Amino acid sequence: SQSEQQILSSQLECVQSIKDGVLEEAKCTESDRVTLFPQQGSGAETQTQSALKLLQVETETLYNKVDSEDLYVTTILFEREITKREITGAEVTELVWKLCLANSASYETADLFMTLVFELRHLSLEALRALWQRSSFKCRDNWQPLIDALPSCATEACVVLMKDIIASGEVEEDKVEYFFWSFIFIPNPTLGMIESLAPLLKSPRASQSCFLGVTALVHRFCSAYSSCDIVPAVQSVMRTLGKFLGGNCTVQDSEHLSKMQLVLKAIGNAGLAAAPLAPALSSCAALRSHPMEIRLAAVQAFRRIPCSVRVSDLLPQVT
Repeated sequence: SQSEQQILSSQLECVQSIKDGVLEEAKCTESDRVTLFPQQGSGAETQTQSALKLLQVETETLYNKVDSEDLYVTTILFEREITKREITGAEVTELVWKLCLANSASYETADLFMTLVFELRHLSLEALRALWQRSSFKCRDNWQPLIDALPSCATEACVVLMKDIIASGEVEEDKVEYFFWSFIFIPNPTLGMIESLAPLLKSPRASQSCFLGVTALVHRFCSAYSSCDIVPAVQSVMRTLGKFLGGNCTVQDSEHLSKMQLVLKAIGNAGLAAAPLAPALSSCAALRSHPMEIRLAAVQAFRRIPCSVRVSDLLPQVT
């Protein structure tokens, strides 16, 4: 049929001249033909000719050898020049204003945002709180640069400020979720971070991201510090989770079942710190009257608990 006939046909021919392994000349002819009505033979054709010719060959440039002392091995993480001057809250406030006025799709905005993140890391908690009072405004496109920059800051002061903002209810729910998920990626969590965040788990409005974000922070903290199970802030987190278990994970309805599954997942997230809850997890998994989802979640909660807790002895009745 006419619709199946080729409308566009192209052809490219090139002739190359090579001498001693070097391309000296290349001549190309490209033809493109468009046939709109093949039966009538009407259409259009273009022909393009191009030529490249080698004019000269430069002699090899010899570069000075680099002193090996100037070389060093590093990671592929972005390195920022460490500033030696003191960063003030007024400077960071001005930076937030510049971000608001900049084109959101420009390189300038990206550079300003990175500068904001790195400068936040130099501010104390008091300076950050004052900055929030001055810079919590929204830009004309409803963007809050400070809200987006805080999760990348990863200092104790930034985490405490995020906790304050969450507790105050000053930001939308999706931003709160953004805060909680960012805790998972904090490379070096501190005791102060855990002390600040632990009370949030007791809130009736505590979400899934709250439980998983805080316990992931606890896991990373305990991976770096031995005997973390005797740290009061860590114990506070685990006591809160233990109270949800109620000793043997008994549930009353489907809503309570969903919450219990979340708590068990959070306990598994906490890892080394969850060792004291092993007997309760054993009871949750052993009771045959429990829903299978609860028993399975209780077994999975052992995934990061040390083998020294002797899981095999704690679960003698699981079938």
